[in-house]
Amino acid sequence: MRFSIEQLEMFSAVARQGSFSAAARAISKSQSTVSAAVANLEVDLGVELFDRQAKLPVLTPAGVQLLRQAELVLDRCSNLEMHAHQLLDIPQSELLLAIEIPYPVLAQPLQALSTQFPYLDVTIRHPMDGDVAVLVQKGEVDLGITFSQPAYARGIAFRQMGKLILTHVAHKDHPLAYYASISFAELRAHRRLTFSAYGHRLPSTEYLTAGNSWQAESYSALLEMTRAGLGWTTLPRQSILREIESGELVELPLEAYPHTDWVVGVDLLWSQQAQLGQASTWLKHYLQEFKVFELDRNGNKTIL
Repeated sequence: MRFSIEQLEMFSAVARQGSFSAAARAISKSQSTVSAAVANLEVDLGVELFDRQAKLPVLTPAGVQLLRQAELVLDRCSNLEMHAHQLLDIPQSELLLAIEIPYPVLAQPLQALSTQFPYLDVTIRHPMDGDVAVLVQKGEVDLGITFSQPAYARGIAFRQMGKLILTHVAHKDHPLAYYASISFAELRAHRRLTFSAYGHRLPSTEYLTAGNSWQAESYSALLEMTRAGLGWTTLPRQSILREIESGELVELPLEAYPHTDWVVGVDLLWSQQAQLGQASTWLKHYLQEFKVFELDRNGNKTIL
């Protein structure tokens, strides 16, 4: 029994992506390479992992059980690599970050980074497509900070840093601004302005539908569209405090959530395969201990 880590990675990729062709695209291999690797793994293990009778491969009962074991092995290998990387002391002249949450929340860590590494060049990206995890996975950034997603791709490690509030708002002259309580049906009757990257990936967004919607690829674009009275939207409260306090934007009181705010987790992401330099490693450790929070409508912190 002489199977390889690469065979296990390809087995996992096919199971996750749902086909050999999709797995090949995801891991930048040819379809024939992926198919051969999985076939050889089946020979090495002595069992069929996929039923290939249908149009798309389906895990066999044995495949379902062995996938769990294979992914445990892959996780242990990633932990081994990550531990080895942490033992290295790699000089670093530039640090690349992808930050989706409001920047003021991270002022303290960034100030600490500046003090610790005064000559370090830092580039901060706010991905227009909103997918911080993809940038981390592709190695285009060292660390990512994003609103929590239900799942991340294999090879992405994460640590929750805390929680922030997303709030539903409209311009003060928008019809919804005059409601004392708003049902989902009333909300759906008006145009929704959405962050195109998310769709329904955040918790509870399945309720936030509308008969008509306009999409934008940045929070700043959503803010300007909302200011223009084009519809209602959902934004991080920390990014629009001035507009709320001035009365320009009005928070919409949803009938279904009269006593709670929409609190969403904030995750720190990094690649388990990447070799982080001195500054990236320092900042990762700092952010793992840093707490992200704000006060809800009752004056309570969003984390304990």
